[in-house]
Amino acid sequence: MLTARQEQILCKVVDDYLRTGQPVASRSIASDPLLECGPSTVRNELALLEEVGLLAHPHVSSGRVPTDAAHRYVVDRMLSSGQGLARGGGLELSLIQREVEEAMRVTTETLSQVTNLLAVVSAPSLNTATIRHIEVLALQPQVVMVVIITSTGGVSKVLSTFERPVDPGLLTWAGEYLRERLVGMGLGARMLHQRLVEPSLSAIEEAFIERLVPALGDLASEAEDELYVEGTAKLFSAGQIEDAAQLDGIVSLLERRVVLLRVLRAALSEPGVYVRIGHENELPALRSLALVATGYGLGQRKLGAVSVIGPVRMDYAGAIVTVREAAHELSRFVEDAYAEN
Repeated sequence: MLTARQEQILCKVVDDYLRTGQPVASRSIASDPLLECGPSTVRNELALLEEVGLLAHPHVSSGRVPTDAAHRYVVDRMLSSGQGLARGGGLELSLIQREVEEAMRVTTETLSQVTNLLAVVSAPSLNTATIRHIEVLALQPQVVMVVIITSTGGVSKVLSTFERPVDPGLLTWAGEYLRERLVGMGLGARMLHQRLVEPSLSAIEEAFIERLVPALGDLASEAEDELYVEGTAKLFSAGQIEDAAQLDGIVSLLERRVVLLRVLRAALSEPGVYVRIGHENELPALRSLALVATGYGLGQRKLGAVSVIGPVRMDYAGAIVTVREAAHELSRFVEDAYAEN
């Protein structure tokens, strides 16, 4: 159990570290007029906080940085007291009474913009995602990649290797043909393959399209996984992820959407806000990150989760308030949508 002074010093370290991203020096803490103690007392308290695992000392001459346990301590303190979590002016999501799919997309985009973090929202299976865009690209003269982007932000990609270099003109035609035939189609539509059948195709064109068809097979599970993702690039921006080795794990996690859905389902069992910091996360890809999530739905029935993912050094108060606001708005929207059906 920390003393009031230790809590004050710990919160000061966490706040300064969140703001600057740099170790916090004892002289910076001692200069705070709200702390009624001298530099020697501050150094002593910092040493005690380090002994109990709440602070770390990266280098002998550097200041202290908060550990995952320190962030957990501050988050628990905020959640129990409500301090710093006052309701703001609202997210102003402008959730028009349209399809739930559009509401989920607007929510995800707004969450990412407001928090500058990766936003992930799981949705009730009310609508089937559609194909938003298709690209056919040459990675090498004989290696072709098909990338399919869905309306929920999902990505499916397939590589095909040919015996001889592929004609660039054939690649351009294939991309245009697939976009013309498939964009806007539902992922679960049985007509996807039928849409590609065209008697006027030449033997070369027909054979080439047949080689690309397996990319559509990967979309079957996507129709079941109602997951909306926005702001992936924000995780890769300067200062967001300090360990470059984590990038590959995060990309893999985003590709394995079923695993990410499983993480969000865990949030549905929490009565309030679900926060996992650093090594508290079970998935290795998330162990250098933090997750803030909460459920939304109808009364006591939760239909999905709203979450943000970012570095351990995140604004937890802002993330918690924003996630709560988004869940509140989505719950209102879903209630209205269900009432109309």
